[in-house]
This record gives sequence, structure tokens and C-alpha cells, in this order.
Amino acid sequence: MMGLDVYLSTLNEDEYDHAETAITPQNLQTMPLLSWDIFSTGHFDKLKNLNRAEDIAKVMALGKKFKWTNDLNEIFHEEDFEALVLTDLHQKIVWVNNGFTEMTGFIKSEALKNTPRFLQGPKTNVQIKDRFRKKLLKDEPFAEVITNYKKNKTEYACEVKIFPLYNEKTIHYLALEKQVG
Repeated sequence: MMGLDVYLSTLNEDEYDHAETAITPQNLQTMPLLSWDIFSTGHFDKLKNLNRAEDIAKVMALGKKFKWTNDLNEIFHEEDFEALVLTDLHQKIVWVNNGFTEMTGFIKSEALKNTPRFLQGPKTNVQIKDRFRKKLLKDEPFAEVITNYKKNKTEYACEVKIFPLYNEKTIHYLALEKQVG
């Protein structure tokens, strides 16, 4: 392109006008990028799958560290989630994924060492909270939908699937969460 610039700079005005029409496309039409929505959907699906794989890999690494005997592959096989919350036996949060921040608005440091109850508020159903407590005592996986609150105080229905994680006994709980309705 530098050679063309040098050549064009040596031309007088008439020669330049003639050269300009010769090098300018005649039927230049702008074409809308119709496939952008298709590309972006696929791209964001790939990113979502990468994030999911990273989250699962992190939980697997924690499983090795704590010597959980659960089949973590079975837990994640067909379960969909936006957020992952790992608590200790006393329900203190010890780890959350990035999806937790995206879903709730709370950054990780605000969640750590709290119980998931910090997400509850005035419209959180007391009977559902009682069912949570009773089901946790049974030490079996379960699912519930509960009203939680984001950092900006907006409420949302959250489907929570809880899995006790154990080696010889239960030592952690893993919650797979997603916003519903």
C-alpha cells in the first residue's frame, strides 16, 4: 500500500481523479453481519461450557484434597447450575464459583465464612427453611426452591440441589444453584 500512496502523491488533480475512479469499487454495498447472532450464541455457549468445566475441575480437586468418596461425576453428569456453593459441616461457606457472583451480586469474599442464610430475606418462606434443616439432618441429596435476595435487594427464586459430601462421614455440602421462574 505504501507504493500506491507514493504513486498517488505524484499525480496532478485530473490524474488523481481518474486513478481514484479506477481503484474505487463501483457497487460497494455494506452487508449487515447477519451471522453475528449465530456466532455469538455459539461463542458464549463455548465460554459457558469452559466455565462449567473449570468449576467441575475445581470441585474435583477439592474432592481429592478432602478425600470425598462421593461420585462427583455422577453429581455433575446431568445437573445444570449457575452457582456452586461449598459449605462445611456447619454450613459455613468455604468456596463459591464465579457464577455465584454473577447470580447474586455478592463477591466471593462477602460469601466466605457466612452461611447461605445471608441470602435470605423477608419473603423467604419459613416452612422451606425448616424443610432445609430437616433434610440436611437426613444426610441425603435433596432439592428445594427458595426465595433468596441478591446484593441489590431484588428477590429471586433459586433452585438449590444439595449433596452431602463425605469421606467416612459427612464433612461438606455442595449446593448446585440456579435461578428459576
